[in-house]
Amino acid sequence: MVPTAQATINGFVAGSYTGLGAIGLTLVLGILKLVNFAHGDLLVAGAYFTILFAWLGLPLPLAMLGAMVATAALALVTEKIVWQPLRQAKAGTLQLFLSAIGLGLVIRFSVQFFAGSQVRTLGANVVDSIALGPLRLGTLQAVALLVGLAAMLLVGLALRFTGIGKEMRAFADNRALAEVSGIDTQHVINMTWIVSGFLAGLAGILYATAIGSFNPNFGLTLLLSLFAATVLGGIGNAYGALVGGLVIGLSQEWSTLMFNARWKPAVGFALLILMLLFMPQGIFGRKKRGS
Repeated sequence: MVPTAQATINGFVAGSYTGLGAIGLTLVLGILKLVNFAHGDLLVAGAYFTILFAWLGLPLPLAMLGAMVATAALALVTEKIVWQPLRQAKAGTLQLFLSAIGLGLVIRFSVQFFAGSQVRTLGANVVDSIALGPLRLGTLQAVALLVGLAAMLLVGLALRFTGIGKEMRAFADNRALAEVSGIDTQHVINMTWIVSGFLAGLAGILYATAIGSFNPNFGLTLLLSLFAATVLGGIGNAYGALVGGLVIGLSQEWSTLMFNARWKPAVGFALLILMLLFMPQGIFGRKKRGS
């Protein structure tokens, strides 16, 4: 029972940053119909912006907040210089696909150029832990878990009850109807990128906090889990992404009870394939009429 309980705790920690990262991915996918392969590298940007602001002398909590804002700004910049011009040029699926991959590489190698490719930490104490009976939870893991779950709750409430949240959901459901209803579509698109970038920055910080050490390639490693959570919850469904992230995190950690930990990414692959085969609309997705 103890190993299972420990794996469950670890799964909720992993699920918190996976769910937050998947929300941004599914918002962009649902609203803009864009498969953003650069999203994982926005998580990397969040972690490394934290290092930058801490190096500039900000206390770590302020450095983290600044990093989330900077990542949101970076996401908005990519909209203005990459995605908006491509939409105006009516770029096809292949062009968007290649542009997303290229943008991810630009972000990743820019981080490597300025920060190096060596393993980094956020400079916090990763040794302290909390005893929960026979279970152990790192203090930073506990912080990551609580912040992640609180953020997931706040995002869910914001999407449901705020004006921009309702506009984003309406835009994702029916863009033409949203435009006819007088919704400022470009404002919704801009806010989608800002929210997506902010949550990606937070998810990257939580990952770096929970794991303890990282390098510029961790976004590529996490991207599969983010896509799996997105598909699992239902493409374009932010609430589904939250649940999908938790399911992926728990499944991957539970798999370590039977397999070597190196196989955790394969569990994400397996869940993704199974969902595409048997439930492509996801848990909370809606079947198309006539299907």
